[in-house]
Amino acid sequence: MVSAQGIRELKDIVGKNRCLTAPEDLMVYSHDVFAERRPDVVILPMTTEEVSRVLQVASREKIPVTPRGSATGLSGMCTPEWGGIVMAMSKMNKILEISPEDRLAIVEPGVITQDLQEAVERAGVFYPPDPASQSICQIGGNVATNAGGPRCVKYGVTRDYILGLEAVLASGEVIKTGGRPIKNVTGYDITRLICGSEGTLAVITKIIIKLIPKPEARRTLLVAFRSIDDASVTVSKIMAAGILPRALELMDHQYIRITEKNFKLGLPVEAAAMLIIEVDGFAETVDRQARIAKEFCERQGAFDIKLAESEAEADRLWVARKTGSVALFRLSKMMLTEDATVPISKIPSMVRKINEIREKYRIPIYLLAHAGDGNMHPLITYDPQNKEESERVDNAVKEIFETSIALGGTLSGEHGIGLAKKNFLHLEVTPAELQVWKNIKKSFDPEGILNPGKFV
Repeated sequence: MVSAQGIRELKDIVGKNRCLTAPEDLMVYSHDVFAERRPDVVILPMTTEEVSRVLQVASREKIPVTPRGSATGLSGMCTPEWGGIVMAMSKMNKILEISPEDRLAIVEPGVITQDLQEAVERAGVFYPPDPASQSICQIGGNVATNAGGPRCVKYGVTRDYILGLEAVLASGEVIKTGGRPIKNVTGYDITRLICGSEGTLAVITKIIIKLIPKPEARRTLLVAFRSIDDASVTVSKIMAAGILPRALELMDHQYIRITEKNFKLGLPVEAAAMLIIEVDGFAETVDRQARIAKEFCERQGAFDIKLAESEAEADRLWVARKTGSVALFRLSKMMLTEDATVPISKIPSMVRKINEIREKYRIPIYLLAHAGDGNMHPLITYDPQNKEESERVDNAVKEIFETSIALGGTLSGEHGIGLAKKNFLHLEVTPAELQVWKNIKKSFDPEGILNPGKFV
């Protein structure tokens, strides 16, 4: 609990309008998509100095502090497991600089990812990472989770675009990591260490983002197969052929059918699987890349191939990929979105195993995948009030993760560990490795007040 004196100090720092204690406010800031935990107080800082002063109070009083962005996460990362303070960063939302010459932007953590992307593209440069929630998620949360997205098969994840950070330690001390230069090998790479640390090491207050030239053109194909094996093997063949697509997404027949039923997009419901293949680059090369990809699909048995003729049509093809999960959220009492990830060559094996798990545990599993990088998204719908069904879901999830690790994969490709995968860490991380993590955590946060109760 935060004492009455503690609340008064926090109000003195940020003002009573940005220090929230009303039950309805605490409820709003208590959850992400996966979990709900009630904080004692919500702080909305506007400056690094305010963040520092709040953490000084929290450190002295040993109050847990959980940083929070837009709470679009799927793992419980930003939920306050031990109560205390939720530090919501939405008021720190300024784009401070865009420099096409230096190919960088400097932003505060509360900037919406899509707003940043649109702003830099107006300046003629490009920020590739595109998490599914990009229209509402915050860049600070992307850094905290090392977020990915469909385009990351070609361009890499968030950490590949972070040149430097300003962050506040649990003690309230402000540190700066990295900087403006593209090349910087001075000392430990603290920037990358904080990126993906899920708010357990420091509170991010400023981000220096690397930008790249904007691609001249893109081509998008929507390809239907009568066999999911054919679709998953096609993924491996395309990636082995030397084509590096901007995105390569897979949808299984159950996902196709629920999407078509709810949104009437004209999808071939007889398809066992569909791929979205997108290539980009110089205008004179993208047509050739799209043609090669199309030929691979035809040789592998594709029966329906749509090639977008314009940017607007390409965007419409992506609607199928992005709207199915909306339908599932509407129709289910609970939906788990997992993200076990395997090497590209193991995609066919992982797809077959997920189908076996679906039958074995008699549960609905709708399969999506960022197939170009092996990032599988089994979507599982169920009734959490049904104890027997919930147990089957728990067993199915455990087997999905066990299979991923056995195939040389990992527990998470982009969603992070948070609360959702905490109990599965032993499948991938040895006790010695976990002890290294704990030692790092203690050096940043000796009292353990930053996002406690999570994976360290």
